[in-house]
Amino acid sequence: MHVPLYQAKAEFFRMLGHPARIRVLELLQHGPVPVRDLLADIEIEPSSLSQQLAVLRRAGIVVSIREGSTVSYALAGGDVAELLRAARRILTELLAGRNQLLAELQQSDGSAPPVAAAARRPGGAGVG
Repeated sequence: MHVPLYQAKAEFFRMLGHPARIRVLELLQHGPVPVRDLLADIEIEPSSLSQQLAVLRRAGIVVSIREGSTVSYALAGGDVAELLRAARRILTELLAGRNQLLAELQQSDGSAPPVAAAARRPGGAGVG
């Protein structure tokens, strides 16, 4: 059965749609990392990390490497690291645009307190 490209892309992005999986991929950008180091950096239960690694492995995004009793994981290809860099650039642009809009709104309404001041007040709406 033929799957349309847009559907395959949607499934790919859904597969990436878990914070632990994204964090694993970020940590693997610079080379193989032992599972024990992933556990220490991500701070999730071993069984949960194992599930997330299995999802990434089944998708062909990561590969496991066994050296003696140590199991490490690595990115299957460099394109994933480039995708993460592109996501960072896109998020940076989106947030910069929001900050610019916020600054313009604050300038146009002299009665509005700056964001930092609102965040310091009890009950103030800050950025979390």
